[in-house]
Amino acid sequence: MAAAEDAPSVFQMEGAKEGLSNKGIAERLTLGIIRILENMPGVVDVRFVEREPAEKRSLLSWEQKNTCILPEDLRDFYQTTDGFTLTWSIKLDNECIPLGCMKINSVAMLCPLLQPAPLYSLPNAPSLADLDWEETDAQTEKTPVPAAPHFDSRSRVFELDSCGGNGKVCLVYKNCTAGVVAQQSEMWFLDRSLCWHFLTPSFTSYYRLMITHLGLPEWQYTFTPYGPSPQAKQWASLYRPLAFSCEPDSAAEAHLNKLDPTKAFRGKAKTPVVKKKQSSQCNLGSAAKGGGGKNVALKR
Repeated sequence: MAAAEDAPSVFQMEGAKEGLSNKGIAERLTLGIIRILENMPGVVDVRFVEREPAEKRSLLSWEQKNTCILPEDLRDFYQTTDGFTLTWSIKLDNECIPLGCMKINSVAMLCPLLQPAPLYSLPNAPSLADLDWEETDAQTEKTPVPAAPHFDSRSRVFELDSCGGNGKVCLVYKNCTAGVVAQQSEMWFLDRSLCWHFLTPSFTSYYRLMITHLGLPEWQYTFTPYGPSPQAKQWASLYRPLAFSCEPDSAAEAHLNKLDPTKAFRGKAKTPVVKKKQSSQCNLGSAAKGGGGKNVALKR
């Protein structure tokens, strides 16, 4: 995964266009991850979808329509390729099963997550803005993180990746004002319970994370307190064993049921059987019988 360290130089369109073939551009965009995947055991059908660069007028049109300035690294990315799709499968029991997926939406698909309410909707109909609340619990104060985005007009959120239905990776502009162009953006993950989780401060950092995690299922959940599902952890332990850790961190321990195996699986203690002592009269009687038998034997 050392090739991923060259990510900041990937999105320079001028260098990619001059003297490089399509294969060279794909090699630079994927940071050599295609060759790494093809050499992994069981990995088959590695596919990279080549795309044409986005036109500058489409980028300007997007910025004017959404009143936002694209980050410089994301702009360079779109001027190199209008979107990104890399998928790979595994061969299991002579059957190809899709597993990894790395995807970044094109400019046309970089749509707002929060669509305006339609005219025919009821005035008191619930919306995502009703889910906004201020977190002031002690746990948030102990571990400072960037302020979460809002579902109302204070934030402008655009979907970069749908994550196969497991959540959404979003380009987020916070502290927005109506009619004012937003410039500062961050990368956030919205899980299926509609909770926000901070990923990276820039698109380049997120791109590096996506490549190094091989597009494995639910890899974005490693940045949540509860982590990926057990099945996703098994895939990660197979294809990213060096970066995978079975030990839960302190933040995730609060979401786990703690079990003491020494107490839960301890067998019932067997009660010792107490032998009853024979009475002294029985002992004397048996001794007398034994003595009488000896006397009879002597008389004979």
